[in-house]
Amino acid sequence: MVRFKNQGFSLVEVLIVVVIIGIIVAIAIPNLMGARRASNEASTVSAMRVLHGAQTTYSSTSGNGEFAGNINSQDTSSLAELHNANLIDNVLGSGYKSGFSFVGDRVPSSPGIPPTFYFSAIPISTSGISQTGVRRYGIATNGVVKADSTEADLGTHFNAVTLASAPPFNQ
Repeated sequence: MVRFKNQGFSLVEVLIVVVIIGIIVAIAIPNLMGARRASNEASTVSAMRVLHGAQTTYSSTSGNGEFAGNINSQDTSSLAELHNANLIDNVLGSGYKSGFSFVGDRVPSSPGIPPTFYFSAIPISTSGISQTGVRRYGIATNGVVKADSTEADLGTHFNAVTLASAPPFNQ
């Protein structure tokens, strides 16, 4: 009759398992962070479209032909006004969603010139493992979502001029 001693794993066997788990984690973490950034950016593009629709709705209902927000002051007042009109949710109304910071601006109508608006979103963190996005996004009155992945500009919101010259976002 053969008897086996119940000794468990040796130190070498445990180290091999730890190394294998470390390799798997080293492969999985960057992919997980990339998926998180992609999710943040998809949410931001969707939020841009929501903001465009909300601003259009505001203009034709409670805005009397004008868009929400302070005049020529790039800030979150447009978002707050759209939130107060129940056109966007609390999260987007706060100016921060899915790792991005949102601002808006408007230009009121003047004789012969219709009112205009735009929104801009930039990643809150632009480098390292906690990077929340690799593009800044914007949308204007025409409804075209635009994006810019120039690393030097990631921390700067679009303004009316830079948004007009930015390339359209192609998914």
